[in-house]
Amino acid sequence: MATFLGQIAFLGQGRMGVPMARRLLAAGHKVTTWRRGTGISAAAAVEDADLVITMLSDPAAVREVLAAALPGLRPGATVVEMSTIGPEAVRALRALLPSSINLVDAPVLGSVGPAADGTLTVLAGGDLSGCREVLSALGTVRELGPMGAGAAMKIAVMSAIVPAQVLLAETYAYGQAHGVDREALIEVLSGTPLGVLAERLRVPAEQTRYSLAHAAKDLELAAWEGGSLASAARKRLQEARAAGFGDRDLTAIVEHVGGGRAPRAVPVTVPAIPATNGMYSHAVRAGDTLYVSGVAAFDESGKVVGEGSMAAQAEHVFEVIARILADQGAAFEDIAFIRTYLTDMDARAEYGAVRRRYITGTPPASTTVEVSKLFMPGLLLEVDLIVALTPEGR
Repeated sequence: MATFLGQIAFLGQGRMGVPMARRLLAAGHKVTTWRRGTGISAAAAVEDADLVITMLSDPAAVREVLAAALPGLRPGATVVEMSTIGPEAVRALRALLPSSINLVDAPVLGSVGPAADGTLTVLAGGDLSGCREVLSALGTVRELGPMGAGAAMKIAVMSAIVPAQVLLAETYAYGQAHGVDREALIEVLSGTPLGVLAERLRVPAEQTRYSLAHAAKDLELAAWEGGSLASAARKRLQEARAAGFGDRDLTAIVEHVGGGRAPRAVPVTVPAIPATNGMYSHAVRAGDTLYVSGVAAFDESGKVVGEGSMAAQAEHVFEVIARILADQGAAFEDIAFIRTYLTDMDARAEYGAVRRRYITGTPPASTTVEVSKLFMPGLLLEVDLIVALTPEGR
């Protein structure tokens, strides 16, 4: 039974966030959960919290949510950052938060199953006096030193585990190309230090425990000058992500590396922007060309952003476009064609002023048309794109 009597605010969602929050509730803690699209601000969610836990997708998301939560954070509260964001991002959070707020970095090792049954390994850095008992409900807590030590340990561990799985995928592909019996190869590998991972990659997991996109993100955080093996594995994962494997479990790297004709048109889903309604994809990659669906100004809950303001809606649209391009390793200068639909051509100057801040230099091919209305009342513009990508998707 829990003896920590304070209120916990859990900011996060997704495969890991949900079972972790449920685990804390099952341990008897008072937990308020927050996720995007509920209409409740992050600041309101943390107002009464003594302990705030973040479990989000990447450094940008963590910084965005904690910045939004700042007005509600009470002096003396502890923020426990449990995402995988790296030590540099942790130090940036320390600079963002007031000195009266204690910051602990505590990323975890383990997937959905361990998160649900409380057997994660928590890699913690910083002063744990205000959160040690709570973290122990999630699994084994390893206290690793000052703030940032947990984040650094997580990246170091993933720098070994993830490239090892890419290496095994290449090993299986080599064996297939040279007539090596796959089952015999796995049996031989099972007697080596790589045996556990070799067995894991025998058949790619149907359920996503640790997505390939997150593995690519972790290795992107781990990039350093001397990390040649991690850099090569990162490139492989970026290629697989661009080919449509991002939402699959990391073990699907076997399918990507192992050959077989890739689909000519590969749907692209971008976690950093609002989900589609299932009737379209955020974009589709065909070879080295990316076709981006119409982007409009609405949020995660489907509400129009900046209603009545062409400038505000244009700003939102280009921020979403920036995230789509970044997901595919592209930038605004890679746009080959841009088409804009405006409900009022008289507002094109406001739109153009925003567009010129994002698209600089030689402009792409472009079409702008006026339409009577768009698919959602209140929308003033919609933009679709054709983007030229490099063969590596970088």
